[in-house]
Amino acid sequence: MKAKSITMASQDKIRVLVADDHPVVRQGVVANVKPQRDMMVVAEAGDGVEALALIKEHSPDVVMLDLRMPGMDGLDVIAEVNSARLESKVIIMTTFESEEDVHRAMKAGARGYLLKDSTQEEILDAIRRVSLGETYLPARIVQKVAEGMRKPELSPREVEVLQWVAAGKSNKEIGVQLFIAEGTVKTHVKNLLEKLSVAGRTGAIREAVRRGLVRLN
Repeated sequence: MKAKSITMASQDKIRVLVADDHPVVRQGVVANVKPQRDMMVVAEAGDGVEALALIKEHSPDVVMLDLRMPGMDGLDVIAEVNSARLESKVIIMTTFESEEDVHRAMKAGARGYLLKDSTQEEILDAIRRVSLGETYLPARIVQKVAEGMRKPELSPREVEVLQWVAAGKSNKEIGVQLFIAEGTVKTHVKNLLEKLSVAGRTGAIREAVRRGLVRLN
């Protein structure tokens, strides 16, 4: 039996759903997909809740999904897709390129990860490969993941402490929130500063935001 080509026959088009809360980005992806003989756009969504509803309605082969969206973010949508055992394969397409964001997306079940400044060739190649069951990560994202693997990883407790630090809480206040001694909080703060390679709390917050460990409202 002849192996299936990456470029699929026109009668077997890859059905694509595009979900992004920025209309210009969404339209750009659609404009790349529509002219392709082996692809078709079956739906567009402007937020996570709408994306999930349309995935259930249209059962697309591939979903181009923004990571940060109103209502439900991309990771929540992936979780629901997995929970419902839907067969749609998800490619995260975002402006966020921290190794933590990539790791969380792939761990959640995304089959690909693209940045919004990706070329048309990268976008189309990702859709074709992911539709065939492959995983797609462009070279610069692979490099990010490799860099992240070389950095000391924060423990779950250190991440909790870091989130409270970002919220402006003192060591004493963090201890109360987490039911641990103030001295223990100081130790966690010292360790996470070393792991993040920063000198103080402001630097820790800045680095945590850059890595996607915390979000500032």
